[in-house]
Amino acid sequence: MSRAEQTPDRAQYGVCAVLALTGALVIADALRITHLTSSNDPIGPRPVPMLLGACLLAVAVAYGIDVARGGRGEPEAGEDVDLTTRVDWRTVLLLIGAFLLNAALVDWLGWVISGTILFWGSAFALGNRHHVRGLLIAVTLALITFYAFAIGLGVNLPAGVLQGIL
Repeated sequence: MSRAEQTPDRAQYGVCAVLALTGALVIADALRITHLTSSNDPIGPRPVPMLLGACLLAVAVAYGIDVARGGRGEPEAGEDVDLTTRVDWRTVLLLIGAFLLNAALVDWLGWVISGTILFWGSAFALGNRHHVRGLLIAVTLALITFYAFAIGLGVNLPAGVLQGIL
């Protein structure tokens, strides 16, 4: 066995530390929740984040033990991916732009319009050149998510300029 195979990878311990820190922060944040129970929700909002934080801590400990015992992940084989190819910064920047535009416009224009821009812009950035079909699909996705949140989850997304129409 080579020396590299025997020495635990410090980056893996970094992943363990990030997982443990995230778990601890989730638990600490859950402990700050003040609204504990109601007649509609006898359990309250604390158990899910507490469970998630505990799971993150457990995974961090288990992964740390595995790394200490010599466990190593396999490097990415790059199936169907050429790992020597440069980053397509145009695509990355277009995706970031679509996201930021959505974030900037969602309160003013509402989710349906800003979500349409987000979905259409993302499809365009990723290579879709069927603009009309892409726009129709984007509008459909925005409407579906708007009503899924409103009806299915009881969360009202901003309607913006379409207030009273939707």
